[in-house]
Amino acid sequence: MLGMKKNNFRKFWKLGKKENNTQYFNINKDGELVIFEGNYQYNVRELCQRFGTPLKIMLPYIVEQRVEDLMDLFDDCIRDYKYKGNFYYHYPMKANQCREFVLPLISEGANIETTSPNELWVVKRMWQQNRFNSRIKVICNGPKTAEYLELIAELKQNGLDIVPIIEDLSEKEALGKFRGQVGVRIDVDVRAKSYWDKKIERFGLSLEEVFSLGKINNLTILHYHLGSEMLRASDFVRALKKAMDVYVKLKKVNPSLDTIDIGGGFFGSYYAGKSMYSTKNVVTGIVRFLEKFCRDNEIAHPNIICEWGAHVVGPSQMTVFSALSEKSIPKATAKQWYVIDGSFQTHLLDTWAVHKQWHVVPVNNMDAPKLTRTWLAGLSCDSDDKYTAGGSYILLPRLQDLEPNEKQYLAFLDTGHYQDGFLNHHCLNAAPAKVVCQDGDVKLVRKRETPEDVGKMFGW
Repeated sequence: MLGMKKNNFRKFWKLGKKENNTQYFNINKDGELVIFEGNYQYNVRELCQRFGTPLKIMLPYIVEQRVEDLMDLFDDCIRDYKYKGNFYYHYPMKANQCREFVLPLISEGANIETTSPNELWVVKRMWQQNRFNSRIKVICNGPKTAEYLELIAELKQNGLDIVPIIEDLSEKEALGKFRGQVGVRIDVDVRAKSYWDKKIERFGLSLEEVFSLGKINNLTILHYHLGSEMLRASDFVRALKKAMDVYVKLKKVNPSLDTIDIGGGFFGSYYAGKSMYSTKNVVTGIVRFLEKFCRDNEIAHPNIICEWGAHVVGPSQMTVFSALSEKSIPKATAKQWYVIDGSFQTHLLDTWAVHKQWHVVPVNNMDAPKLTRTWLAGLSCDSDDKYTAGGSYILLPRLQDLEPNEKQYLAFLDTGHYQDGFLNHHCLNAAPAKVVCQDGDVKLVRKRETPEDVGKMFGW
């Protein structure tokens, strides 16, 4: 690291690179992490000193840019291949239900996908508050409880364009009197390399079941979901081919069928800043295949829906901790533990749940001449409350080189998807503060929980 220039430090920490989702980040002259929003700039160290850590920094303008880019990319490919169907992006609320992300997405033209009655309640609240217009379409996936079905019917009656997706045979019967469009989810029986159960699929109808249904009143959408964080671009088209074979047969019985929903699965950032495959190549492959398939089978081009949530919201948030202390590790690839002032099992549960590989960078001392191999330990008493980069190590500045009373801040990038919804209170650890950086302004939108706040949840 000695003698490394500023631009090389930026390259070392993989900042300023679109393929790593870090085009919004840079290093200032003081070796500190900064965030750019057009002509605005936010200093992450200053935010940590102002609001304390752990801290979640939300960046809605990144959400807006990423959904715009995705919709433009599909529209460009549709135009290039003279495709007659339309593209519709449906944001899966399970990826992040925070209003600071959902409202900007809707403002940029995103539609909505829900998977529970509580998520649909949020949609109802937005609908009642006139947060979006009648052009917004809502797709309802997930098991349909009585509460869920009642809310779907209520919103349909009140004028919302809402489409429940039949997940199993019982839902077909429950939706028999629904006066509106419906969809059906199938298990395409294609196994992709992804964070997903490779052997047994619990969602959707088998091919035998879906063909046994005969005509489905007002069927417009054929939906499937292949996996999560898919590792191979080729799997998108492989699954789509199987789904379109089903689509052709269903359309003969259900002429109203006009849309293929390819679900989610586009990778977010489980790979520590490593680029996997390009969005453009996947989107081009999807549109090109559909155009040729429809031409060969002499059918109308279906509309295309995708539900890529992690891809859109992942880079829009970072989570920052302070390193409290260090402890040597006698026999490991890492030299010492850094104990952080938060808990992975509380604040970043995917660290433990799916062994996620985070992109970790220091917030200050990014130009430190010497780095050390570290593992990170959380504040809980649980031995799994740690981050080891999959058994490798994280290079970070040495704590012994800090100035007196200086804190070393550590940023985990790409924490915008799922981590907020997964937040728990293991060992009664508190939820962090959240700030929003937008239009040059920084606003505290959630205060850090106090011991009293957490205690009340458990009856104290």
